[in-house]
Amino acid sequence: MADNETLGQTLGAAFLDSSESKNGAIMDVDIDIVAVLGTAELKISQILQLGRGAVVELDRRIGEPVDLQAERRLIARGEVVVVEDKLAVQLTEIVKRNRMDPGGNR
Repeated sequence: MADNETLGQTLGAAFLDSSESKNGAIMDVDIDIVAVLGTAELKISQILQLGRGAVVELDRRIGEPVDLQAERRLIARGEVVVVEDKLAVQLTEIVKRNRMDPGGNR
């Protein structure tokens, strides 16, 4: 599918610099992809008090995009969707890598 190929090329360009993307040896390496729904800062004492049914409030609102990270590097944002009874992320934005911020953070 041409759209998926274009998306893959765009994601590749966002995650790798031009010299890395031309090196075919790394294309078969598995990496972890993480969808970040939000974050919370808790004290250790608060974490120790968490139990079944506890609610941890995150820093995102309903409808805000989730971050998609590859090896802790922000690569895209998207919306949470359901595909065949499983959660998925539909990409809405590819985050281009900033040369001043090699970690790809916000």
